[in-house]
Amino acid sequence: MPESRGRKKARPETTRPAVRVEDQANPSWYVPLFVSLLVVGLLWVVITYIWDSRFPIPGIGQWNLAVGFGFIFGGFIMTMRWK
Repeated sequence: MPESRGRKKARPETTRPAVRVEDQANPSWYVPLFVSLLVVGLLWVVITYIWDSRFPIPGIGQWNLAVGFGFIFGGFIMTMRWK
């Protein structure tokens, strides 16, 4: 005589598959922050060129470009982690 199949037991809540960190969505502040970094960096570089390296920080001269590109680089690095 054939045996009947047993009922499938419900999985306990503790055995859910773990969510990997890479699969989680970014926090709500992530996108506005990297967009702001990109925009601030762009404005910083434009202001440096318009006022012949006298602004936004008067004493550092051409290093204003490095500061602006630093903001842009930070925003770009954040875009690579965006999900």
